Amino acid sequence: MSTQKTVLQPFGTVEENSLRLDADKAEQVIDALNTDLAATYVLYHQLKKHHWNVEGAEFLELHEYLGEAAGRAEEAADIIAERAQALGGTPVAGGKALEEHAPVEPEGEDVYDIRTSLENDLELYGEIIESLRDHVALTTNLGDHATAQLLREILVEVEEDAHHLEHYLADDTLVTESSLR
Repeated sequence: MSTQKTVLQPFGTVEENSLRLDADKAEQVIDALNTDLAATYVLYHQLKKHHWNVEGAEFLELHEYLGEAAGRAEEAADIIAERAQALGGTPVAGGKALEEHAPVEPEGEDVYDIRTSLENDLELYGEIIESLRDHVALTTNLGDHATAQLLREILVEVEEDAHHLEHYLADDTLVTESSLR
């Protein structure tokens, strides 16, 4: 644990920023960013869980895809956190704080079949997509076009990952019951 005795900036406060975004607007943007940051970390951990636990005939492809998707979620979280900090805020960071700020619910600790796991991931992606769209509109309306652009870029990647999951969940597969025996 840190031996530092002085808090440099309490969580939830907004300091003046060099980006010249008004403090009231910055506070709204930072709240939105912390919501997206927390949701993205929920997604990251769920994807890693599925990456670790996937089994079956399509193991390798799904294992690799889920690892890459988790990596993209982690990169998005970093971009979101750095933007919140640049606007004079403090990014949400601790496990309990992330859970409290997340607008999404992760699946439980149990291990499910891969189809159920991917369906749960797709549901989580959908909720995050809706949140990102809302926050693109919010930041645009507040005149923070740079944050809106960053969120748009993240939204494109999140939508692409969700679309890939739809393909994995399609009924058509090359694996047949006879090939599993």
